[in-house]
Amino acid sequence: MVMTSGRQPIAETVTTFPATQTASRPDVRTFLTRHGAWLALALLILGNLAITPNFATLQTLNVNLTQVCTIVIVGVGMTLVIATGGIDLSVGALMAIAGALAPLIFLGKLFPLPHPVVGIALAFIVPVAVTAILGWFNGWLITRLRIQPIIATLVLFIAGRGIAQVFTNGNLQVFNLPEFQFIGLGRVFGVPFQAVLMVVTVGAAAWMLRRTVFGRQILAVGGNERAARLSGIPVASVKQRVYLISGLLSGIAGLVVIARNSAADANLVGLGMELDAIAAVAVGGTLLTGGRATIVGTLVGALIIQLVRYTLLANGVPDAAALVAKAAIIVLAVWLQRQGQR
Repeated sequence: MVMTSGRQPIAETVTTFPATQTASRPDVRTFLTRHGAWLALALLILGNLAITPNFATLQTLNVNLTQVCTIVIVGVGMTLVIATGGIDLSVGALMAIAGALAPLIFLGKLFPLPHPVVGIALAFIVPVAVTAILGWFNGWLITRLRIQPIIATLVLFIAGRGIAQVFTNGNLQVFNLPEFQFIGLGRVFGVPFQAVLMVVTVGAAAWMLRRTVFGRQILAVGGNERAARLSGIPVASVKQRVYLISGLLSGIAGLVVIARNSAADANLVGLGMELDAIAAVAVGGTLLTGGRATIVGTLVGALIIQLVRYTLLANGVPDAAALVAKAAIIVLAVWLQRQGQR
């Protein structure tokens, strides 16, 4: 009741509408952005079970695992680099360098060996150390000389494979050394050792990214480099370390490839690996502009790309079509990322 001077009271009627509960509909766009890779992998597996002969066999599993392991190992390093807002085009060339150095060491072509075991040990250590140093060099170019990552890593993309060819004089190195080749052909309780190495790499990197200060620094640098610097994060050191890790993992992947093939060809080892790794990272859900990353997503992305290729080849589709399919998957993944940012 509202009283006004000199007037009759006027009844004020307040209309109250019943509270309506709007059913929260699931955001399809957000769901696809977060879980699209897992959904695509599940659909690929179900589709292959339905149409691909002999898909549900250990032999098929072994083929796909051995094909995807090196992509995942390199992709883990690429994920960390992209999480800082960078890119690494040199990973394939670094694989070639590691693949060229290892046989030269254990065959005694670089220096005399006191014992074959020493040669095998050095063949694992020296090439990986060299590629890690070269990865750090990429980071140094980016942080100290202020060169854009795509240009800085293009240096070794061009020169790295040439360095590997100089080491080997362009010759194919063929060998048969079971102790060294265990990294690519060995088995642990029936599981390929390279698959075990892949899982350990993914697990360690995922834990580091989520549970350590360094992992949070990586995401902070990629999310807002200026703010990270103002908050006291050593941006240059973080970037150099992620490129070092990328180089180290590329070296390991190069050793796996030559051990699996029983030969080292500097012209072919790691050829196109940078594109496969970037594709796996993009499809897996890591933000290509930095600041958000998922190591397990990179594993899923690599499995998707491998299964698409396997599906097409197993059903008589030419390999060229697999490249087109891979490109389409990358475009779709990047489009979903853009949708998720809106």
